[in-house]
Amino acid sequence: MEERLSGILIAGSSNVGKTTLGRRLADALAWRMISTDSLGRHPGRPWPQVRQPVAEYYSRLSPETIYWFLKVHQENMWPRLEQIIKEESGAERRFVFEGSALRPEYIAPLVSAKIAGVCLYADADFLQARMRSEARYGEADDLSRGLIDKFIERSLRDNSEMHASAKEHGLEAIDAADPDAVAGLFDRLTSRA
Repeated sequence: MEERLSGILIAGSSNVGKTTLGRRLADALAWRMISTDSLGRHPGRPWPQVRQPVAEYYSRLSPETIYWFLKVHQENMWPRLEQIIKEESGAERRFVFEGSALRPEYIAPLVSAKIAGVCLYADADFLQARMRSEARYGEADDLSRGLIDKFIERSLRDNSEMHASAKEHGLEAIDAADPDAVAGLFDRLTSRA
């Protein structure tokens, strides 16, 4: 008989649907939901309101520097995230852990009969449309649009690199723009749990 899952790790870039899927799984399974956003937040989205430090961050830095800082932030968070995963698993607590700091290259070695790992990704047009809609891009002024565009640019790059990393490290990658693929993943994970 197959061993039951006790942990689910969900990787993916901003706005790809990690939190939505994570909440659905945690609710359906009555498991603890953990988000990397609650443990340490990078400057984050420049919406709905633009806080001054976030505006300064996106307006002053180049796209390359913004992405470099994101990767450094994720790398710095990883030891603590890995510790949480090992503590939860060692204590036999059931959990769903989601966040962009759960990079495929970090979580792939932890995947086992008891811990599932998956990376959500989507094509650039889908993600850009989703982020612009959430940010109310059409109603934003020029300054806000510029900040949103920089956030979108770094998120699209992160999405592309995470998808490539998932393939390279043998981590299951699911197209978040395909509702049937996401539903199939949900069904597979809940049945294994």
